[in-house]
Amino acid sequence: MHRRRRTALVLCATIVTAAPLLTACGNDAHPGAAAVVGDQRITVAQLENRVNEVRAAQRAATPDDAQYEQTIARTGGLTRDTLHSMVLDEVLKKAVEDAGVGVTRKDIQAFRTSLERQVGGPKALETTWLQQYGVAPQRLDDSLRTEIEAQKLATALGVDMNTDAGQATFWKALSDASKKLDVDLNPRYGTWDVQKSSRVDAKTPWVREITAPAQPQPA
Repeated sequence: MHRRRRTALVLCATIVTAAPLLTACGNDAHPGAAAVVGDQRITVAQLENRVNEVRAAQRAATPDDAQYEQTIARTGGLTRDTLHSMVLDEVLKKAVEDAGVGVTRKDIQAFRTSLERQVGGPKALETTWLQQYGVAPQRLDDSLRTEIEAQKLATALGVDMNTDAGQATFWKALSDASKKLDVDLNPRYGTWDVQKSSRVDAKTPWVREITAPAQPQPA
């Protein structure tokens, strides 16, 4: 299954590694916004809601407290990773529009059905996406749409994503889309590298890193 799906999952490669959460205070260029992508404003509340959806799904899938704490520790960068994904989705959408291709509901359903057959059913697919890509079950179709968009973009560009040259051309299209959208991240979440279409940690003195939920202090 995985070899046939590498075209789109190359998008996940830069965001699935665990990293510490960022908490910060500072002057926001867009109060209440985690990022502004073109005319799309991703609010902090929207970002937190996405993160909470994943945490709730992880909690439901891991009833044992000790195992859940281990899951939290392994996915310490969930907030930043989720924002990266939300911004990259918008960038990809722009690149796909520029290429003149689109994704239909039928495309998504056919792709989902195919994956469900390969992994052993709907529940197995939801579990796989949650564990490997930090996608909550209710966001699965959105994630599959992104994968199909990436595949169609590669096809429209006439590139082979199994080659370095093909990947370079693909990411150049995303870079061009990033420039057009003028991506602006809230400094607490880092900055956006236009050339790589990727979020980059900001080196700021007021950033505090947290790798696990805070423990209660003794009275």
